[in-house]
Amino acid sequence: MDIVLLEDVKALGKKGQIVKVNDGYARNFILPKKLGLEATSKNLNDLKLQKANDARIAAEQLAAAKELGAKLDESTVTLSIKAGEGGRAFGSVSNKEISKAISDQLNLDIDKKKIVLNDPIKSIGSFEVPIKLHKEVTARLAVKVVEA
Repeated sequence: MDIVLLEDVKALGKKGQIVKVNDGYARNFILPKKLGLEATSKNLNDLKLQKANDARIAAEQLAAAKELGAKLDESTVTLSIKAGEGGRAFGSVSNKEISKAISDQLNLDIDKKKIVLNDPIKSIGSFEVPIKLHKEVTARLAVKVVEA
């Protein structure tokens, strides 16, 4: 029996794949657990339409991420932090503070998990912080840390 997989099935195939399985395996395991559908012409057509819709949505998300990335590349965010002698900061600037500053200063909502900061910023100056907006789009935001 030919089956269209609705989810990834270990040792069988990935979502959207058409696989040939024994009738008993299909009737007793795959179909009752809704892991797949029988590969009829209607189900194949539905799968094709679903894939086209998913591709369109993915393209829209990529375009929106590129647009947001271009806006962030041109922007600068200023944060103030207490500092001692020689520009050494008391404390640090983390993803959370950068996310809040983007929200306050640029009116953009960026999740703190998307900000790629290997180590917190512990000194005064200008820094370039990468922001992972999409698996294919990474923007670079200029962050200026000044003494409070």
